Amino acid sequence: MEEKTWWVIVGGARRIGLALARSLAEDHKLVLTSSNIPQAEEEFSKLSIRTDVRLLHWDANDPQLATRIMTDIGELRGDGITIDGAILVAGTFPKAPFGSWNVEDLHQTWKVNLTFPLLAIQAIAPCLAVGSCIQVILDSSIHRPMLARLPYSCAKSGLACLVKGLAHVFAPDIRIVGHAIGTIMPDAESDPDFLRDQTLLKRLGTPEDLCKAIKYAASSPYLTGQILTLDGGSRWP
Repeated sequence: MEEKTWWVIVGGARRIGLALARSLAEDHKLVLTSSNIPQAEEEFSKLSIRTDVRLLHWDANDPQLATRIMTDIGELRGDGITIDGAILVAGTFPKAPFGSWNVEDLHQTWKVNLTFPLLAIQAIAPCLAVGSCIQVILDSSIHRPMLARLPYSCAKSGLACLVKGLAHVFAPDIRIVGHAIGTIMPDAESDPDFLRDQTLLKRLGTPEDLCKAIKYAASSPYLTGQILTLDGGSRWP
């Protein structure tokens, strides 16, 4: 039986990240980051994940975040752990229609959805095995910005630019791929029937849909600098 390799999921202890961890644990050992370790430990106690899991406390609001990330990555390397894949899931989804913007809210939105992923990638990339793939979870709003969430859409568009730029920086040893996702796990305020009707396929996405795309990108050695869109065709009017 082939030994499991280590993957890191930034934001792997909530919602989509947790669902990905549960699925990927079948084939990988996992390093998962969370801003709330007690909550993450509680969530994992409910799951039957039979693999090695390490939890790291990475909080976008930590003023020492960059130092903490570098220290934790250094400790993983010191323990002989080589990361063979990385998925950046962490983020927020705040409403912020035009006219409601202020410095504090904009700073928070961009800190969590843009600055944090940049710092994480910067620290993780040098530790990746040759041939690895960094995968960034984006949003289909990079194609059609959400009017009620323009600052969020702007942050995700910035990450999309990062995918293309870092494909050059990391080549030829490391690949980077983005996933612009539509509605996969709607929140309580959403209308699932309305969102479903906005897609050509007349259904919402699932974590399994995203996991299949992630596995495809990881196993495609000629793929880099691309953004795969999984939105059921909702971006087409």
